[in-house]
Amino acid sequence: MSNYKELMTALGNGEYYAGLILGKDGLPDHHLVLLPGEAEDISWTAARDWASSAGGDLPTRRELSLLYANCREHFQRVWYWSCEPQEPRAQLVWGQNFTSGIQTMYGRPFRGRARAVRRILID
Repeated sequence: MSNYKELMTALGNGEYYAGLILGKDGLPDHHLVLLPGEAEDISWTAARDWASSAGGDLPTRRELSLLYANCREHFQRVWYWSCEPQEPRAQLVWGQNFTSGIQTMYGRPFRGRARAVRRILID
């Protein structure tokens, strides 16, 4: 789906269009949609399960950056989980601080917040 009008009509109740994620060679890859709802005081494993039950996934680091740039008003001014472990130290996971905009890592047992996203692939 690449037509903006079609995309806007495809949004569900409470969903927000976050923007376009570029793929390889700078070509458009997918549209990012922020789903309604939020989990708080939750470990990374529980956050992944919560996002799945909400019909989406935890965002990637790149997607969190886009959400910070375009949808900051839909987030608390705190730290949120990504879906990306820090390689090679897989016990740490990346996240985004929605106060300062920095990305940093915490251990999987840390209790943070989570938002779910869905991706609409570009035809």
